[in-house]
Amino acid sequence: MKAVLGFEDNDFITGEGFGVSGSCAGELVFTTQMTGYMEALTDPSYHGQILLFTYPLLGNYGVDFHNFQSSRVWARGCVVRELCQAPAAIPLLGDYFREERLHGITGVDTRKLTIKIREKGTIRAALLVGEANPDVAIEMAQQVPPISSQTDLIPQVSCKTPYHLPGRGKRIAVIDLGIKKNMLISLRNRDADLFIYPCNATHREIQACEPQALLISNGPGDPETAKDAIRTVQEFIGEIPIFGICMGNQITALALGGRTYKMKFGHRGTNQPIRFIEGAIFITTQNHGFAVDGDTLPEDCTVSYTNANDGTVEGFMSSDLDISCVQFHPEAHGGPRDTEIHYFDMIFRRIP
Repeated sequence: MKAVLGFEDNDFITGEGFGVSGSCAGELVFTTQMTGYMEALTDPSYHGQILLFTYPLLGNYGVDFHNFQSSRVWARGCVVRELCQAPAAIPLLGDYFREERLHGITGVDTRKLTIKIREKGTIRAALLVGEANPDVAIEMAQQVPPISSQTDLIPQVSCKTPYHLPGRGKRIAVIDLGIKKNMLISLRNRDADLFIYPCNATHREIQACEPQALLISNGPGDPETAKDAIRTVQEFIGEIPIFGICMGNQITALALGGRTYKMKFGHRGTNQPIRFIEGAIFITTQNHGFAVDGDTLPEDCTVSYTNANDGTVEGFMSSDLDISCVQFHPEAHGGPRDTEIHYFDMIFRRIP
């Protein structure tokens, strides 16, 4: 099938479509990971985005359902250099896209597109599969609303009702903004007693489970849209230990009166280096387009992690308020697990 990817700047590329005929649109972002493509595609944090893989070959081990991070693919579209037609396992990624009525494009210069995003920043795009009319694709791209405080994606990926994952250990309340499966697995591996709540859960609703700690998860879009979660976190500050991962890091910063901002093209991949305040360097999995402005955090907060490439805030803590948040994904599935033990064991040591 023919396919065309159009951009808001009147540019476009053509290639071979896979999946089904139709269209999708969103912000075009790139990930530098070399494995774990299904983990990325099923990460709810990619909701609202078309995902470009910089690694040239995709689908070489088929579709690994066991490692899905949610029940479905959340990326609106997929852009690859080459789609493997003889994988080590089945089903083929192209067949899965067709069965699930998803849209992708292959046979394009992904290196050129990555350079375009790095130079110009995240760009709005539209993918047409089954036809190659660039004018239509460009017009669609220009109509895509940018991911901002006016675009609330979180309610679509959050759980609708609370649920309980019983354990014999620490009782942790989790605000689900689009949580990845492996974050829950990392907690359950430590026998945590988990109570998971929707993004709009109130302080009173969460307090009913008598939690020993509060965890705010990852999620898509601009953290400023999560007004309910920000308010709930504010009400828990000083009551119990608070931990945040990815968007949870940003939500907690906003709850403390800090500010966040949209990055030029974000951090996405499994090879992002971070520097711990004590000097250690970790390689981490990340997926975010917004970051915390460290200069706006309260005086009793310390920036505990920074990105070794660009110096952006990768986490902060407050000993007085018993808060410890990270921007990266410590469960790191499927990427390097340098921080899985480092962060999750730290959480459990700090819960009374």
